[in-house]
Amino acid sequence: MSDQTHTLADVAAALGLEAVGDTTIQVSGVNEPALASPDQLALAMKPEFAAQIPEGKARTAMLWADADWQALGLQGAILAGRPRHALSGLSAMMDPGQGYGRGIHPSAVIDPSAVLGADVSVGALAVIGPEARIGAGSVIGPQAYIGWNTVIGDGAVIHAGVRIGARVTIGARFIAQPGAAIGGDGFSYVTPEVSGVEKARASLGEEGTDNDQQWARIHSLGGVTIGDDCEVGANATIDRGSVRDTRIGNGTKIDNLVMIGHNVVVGNNTLICGCCGIAGSTRIGNNVVLAGQTGVSDNIFIGDNVITGGGTTVLSNIPAGRVMLGYPAMKMESHVETYKGLRRLPRLFRDVADLKKAVSKLVGDQ
Repeated sequence: MSDQTHTLADVAAALGLEAVGDTTIQVSGVNEPALASPDQLALAMKPEFAAQIPEGKARTAMLWADADWQALGLQGAILAGRPRHALSGLSAMMDPGQGYGRGIHPSAVIDPSAVLGADVSVGALAVIGPEARIGAGSVIGPQAYIGWNTVIGDGAVIHAGVRIGARVTIGARFIAQPGAAIGGDGFSYVTPEVSGVEKARASLGEEGTDNDQQWARIHSLGGVTIGDDCEVGANATIDRGSVRDTRIGNGTKIDNLVMIGHNVVVGNNTLICGCCGIAGSTRIGNNVVLAGQTGVSDNIFIGDNVITGGGTTVLSNIPAGRVMLGYPAMKMESHVETYKGLRRLPRLFRDVADLKKAVSKLVGDQ
């Protein structure tokens, strides 16, 4: 938790919310209701969470708008119409950071042609390559690498061990979690003659590999462009484009272990959850949510406001606004009905077997 303390009134004011009770109580952090100490704000944002308050020692809590805070034995509370959204601002206030030091660590290697804005911090053993430009107020964590001619906007936080390759352009307030790799070459190979994969795709599996061929590498000449207010999770990867840039829109958040292939275009405010894989040259619209382990085939389009359930495999275009699930992806309600039908199959088989026996007996009796 942060060493700073805030009065309940100050916390509520910063969040634009209402504080009730003794608003002079000092809080130094937050915790779950059953674990909260007297100087911590209990996060009791639903009645089932609030029921755990007596198990801890909290004097204050964040509650829903019409909660009876006095009946919960609290001395004060913050009331929020949408507590989980309020948690966004509250967590920012209470975040103690990663402990990265200010200034330039003496072991950092910064090319003389690189340009660093005001108040940029660079951690131990970090490397910033030629002609790179780092925006004001950015933090480059220890052992991070920023490649040649890469541009990062103001207020970025590049955590430990992040690798950002050459010719990458990133907007303001970017966050890269540890181990993210941005700007590696795309997975692009071709054979001298038509490959078995191409044949199988064209014939829908009727024809495949019939001879041995070597794979020739196609170099990635494009870069990666990422908009403002984006985040890339730990060990996620974004490949550079073959000729044009791979592009990620403003406000898009990419979770841990996501793979985004070359030439992919992702719109604004899209959420891509853990272990998703997006194959090359796919286009994804605005405000899309791809749940964990969604796989997306190459060269297809996903429209605005699409939502996929966990483990969905997208093999063809999806119109805007659809909610999809399954392999291959279909409308969620259709998938649920199909699954219900599958669960009924054993009973159906037993019923058919019983009917066959009954018919055979009837025929035999005649």
